[in-house]
Amino acid sequence: MIFASFEFLFLFLPLFFAVYFLTPFRLRNWPILILSWAFYAWWRVDFLALLAGVTLFTFLVALRLDGAEGRARGRWLAFGLTGNLGVLAWFKYANFGVHSFNQAMAALGLAALPWAEIMLPIGLSFYVLQSVSYLIDVYRRDVPVSRSFINYAAYKAIFSQLIAGPIVRYAEIADELKSRDHSLALFGAGARRFMVGFAMKVVLADTLSPLVDAAFALPAPSLVDGWVAAFAYTLQLFFDFAGYSAMAIGLALMLGFHFPENFNWPYLSQSIQEFWQRWHMTLSRFLRDYLYIPLGGSRQGAVRTYINLLLTMLIGGFWHGANWTFLAWGAWHGGLLALHRGWSRGGGRLPVALSVPLTLLAVMLGWVVFRAENIEQALRVYAGMAGLHGVAMSDALAWQILPEQWWVMALGVVICALPAAGSYIAWQREPGAIRGIWRFGWQVGPSLAFILAVVLLYSRAAVPFLYFQF
Repeated sequence: MIFASFEFLFLFLPLFFAVYFLTPFRLRNWPILILSWAFYAWWRVDFLALLAGVTLFTFLVALRLDGAEGRARGRWLAFGLTGNLGVLAWFKYANFGVHSFNQAMAALGLAALPWAEIMLPIGLSFYVLQSVSYLIDVYRRDVPVSRSFINYAAYKAIFSQLIAGPIVRYAEIADELKSRDHSLALFGAGARRFMVGFAMKVVLADTLSPLVDAAFALPAPSLVDGWVAAFAYTLQLFFDFAGYSAMAIGLALMLGFHFPENFNWPYLSQSIQEFWQRWHMTLSRFLRDYLYIPLGGSRQGAVRTYINLLLTMLIGGFWHGANWTFLAWGAWHGGLLALHRGWSRGGGRLPVALSVPLTLLAVMLGWVVFRAENIEQALRVYAGMAGLHGVAMSDALAWQILPEQWWVMALGVVICALPAAGSYIAWQREPGAIRGIWRFGWQVGPSLAFILAVVLLYSRAAVPFLYFQF
């Protein structure tokens, strides 16, 4: 079940809210837990046992960790991290490891290792990272350990963020798990945020999905084909993932939880460092606080800082998936961050008119290998972008592009540039009528966009969120 489906909108969500608000407040974490587990089991019942097992394991280890002293604390932390990361490694990276081993064996003329493919449980990467952050925070005494399994399990299972984030730390909602506000104003604000995210996903991202698939599948894309592929995917990924985050944040707000923001108009960034302060911000904070800083951060000289940046992004890339493409993407961003740091330390600066498009170009080039099924496909798209297979759009792509996809790409550009337009209006001190139009658009726009999204959803099959694969 996904948010952008009729099953969720007209079956699960009304049932959840009815049960939730009819339950006495002191017991409302129970329906969150039970119905969130039911939401997860809708996909695969058997993998619900894994989610429950990881939750119980982490909860019990954290209790022992909190009560331990001296070296015993470190041993309990190591045990908890090993258990969680071991589960992630087995389900997410075992296939990759065996396939890589078998390729090496084939190159040496040796027999391959027999292997049955392991299915990746949906949302595993996200709820394992939550466990890791919780254990480390308890170890550091940054957050009091939870002594209520129901509260902790509800935190892990809240259906709005269970599958693809944001990566919510326990400390961020620990108080709200015990006491939170409910009001029509808060519910309305959450509903508005949900509708915005729903429209971003269905109207924009899902409309571009067939175009992206077709463009990346071309055997010899032209220059126009290659840039259409990169540009369309740049928009699709943003509106798909930012749309999911907006829906998750909105649903949480309707329940009285305040989740952290996950996106802040990243395509207007003036540097690659700023991009990572605006894109998937909860993951960026996780990588900074639990990986980059423990590696030494920038405290051990320039060379070590560059190495730490590269290692952090390599691991961050590999977290996204067991594929050489994600390692290449991580290396690309790690290298860019190191170059930017060296450039900045040397006093280098570029005007906004250059820094924004250059940053966006660097991000788009990275998205190509991120989206590609393998390195060979990425190289084909890069060759097309370089014009090695001709310039004009190929017939193989031209017949598949629908007029509305051009309109959606144009609309996507406008939406991505809205903050810049808003800043310009404020700077120009436009009359109150203009500001009133902006306010009216925010009040009415989400409802109209949501209605359009529901109509579109009725006319075509639901498209899974891109980040479900991670």
